[in-house]
Amino acid sequence: MERRRVGILGATGMVGQRFIQLLSQHPWFEIAWIAASDRSAGKRYDEACRWKLETPLPPSVASMTLSPNVPEGTPASELPRIIFAALDSAIAHELEPKFAAAGCAVISNSSAFRMTSDVPLVVPEVNAGHLALIEQQAWRKASTGYIVTNPNCCAIGLVLALAPLEATFGIEKLFVSTLQAVSGAGYPGVASLDILGNVIPFIQNEEEKLQEEVGKLLGTLADTQDHVSPAALTLSAHCNRVAVLDGHTECVSIKLRQPATREQILEAWAGFHPLRGIHEGQPLPSAPDQPVEYEDAIDRPQPRLDLMRGRGMSTTVGRLRPCTLFDWKFTLLSHNTIRGAAGAALLNAEMLALLGKLDWKTSSSIPSPRTL
Repeated sequence: MERRRVGILGATGMVGQRFIQLLSQHPWFEIAWIAASDRSAGKRYDEACRWKLETPLPPSVASMTLSPNVPEGTPASELPRIIFAALDSAIAHELEPKFAAAGCAVISNSSAFRMTSDVPLVVPEVNAGHLALIEQQAWRKASTGYIVTNPNCCAIGLVLALAPLEATFGIEKLFVSTLQAVSGAGYPGVASLDILGNVIPFIQNEEEKLQEEVGKLLGTLADTQDHVSPAALTLSAHCNRVAVLDGHTECVSIKLRQPATREQILEAWAGFHPLRGIHEGQPLPSAPDQPVEYEDAIDRPQPRLDLMRGRGMSTTVGRLRPCTLFDWKFTLLSHNTIRGAAGAALLNAEMLALLGKLDWKTSSSIPSPRTL
């Protein structure tokens, strides 16, 4: 596939850095434009950014000059039509529509528009068919631009484990308690005196996001393709910040609509390969071979041991056992800044590319949610 020019909004933040790391050697996309706030615009990237990732800052990006975080700050001929957005929600509310109105495909990691009725909230293995919503957006009709979002970092790891169970048995109720890494708070994040040797049992708006987004992700696209009817399930969430660098762990209790044995649940997870064979067999570069991996050891998954399964794009599940409150309970782990943030948006962009939605053609068909 021809490499496409892409831009990154919020390029100096932690998610922006993950975008740079994942895009630096990507076969389909190349970084052509990076932007940041007014205090960083005009500087070289390596002067404005405190690089915090485990791999070196790519030299090609280090020497790039940061543009302002607005489309009018760049000549139209130089502005990429594909924008990865790593912005705080309040800023995203203002800026992402400007780029969509300028004719860009905005692939957003922000929560600003996740629950907007005509904006797709997508995990490709789960609900790629919801991408049809972009054709209802006013930006798409006026300028061919649009916004697509990926979910909250905890919702992504959770919904990958839930999707095959919902499809096979149906889900009635969920009780979820999260143990979320400090990197989920960005940089500088949580003060060391608050988090070291401690657990903080509150993350602003996190429980509400998890409870709302899972219903939309597992919901059904209306025949009119202008909204999603949420899945008929109830979810109660407790969200906690813990002293772990990367990796969100979640303890889940689940009540199914149809009885299931342990073997049947394990079989549903093992057989979950919804992206295999799509688009004449062309794989998505960021998609894991096994979206849900089960680890049978009694004390797994653990962030130190299981975080990079599927290059950080898989959910690792373990400790499946009967639940005295509901039917079954298990523990899952996912990488919050790869699968839960930049990697999720990148996978959405790859799916959009395969569907022709990054070529600014409106005739490409979107697969139904049940065919993936």
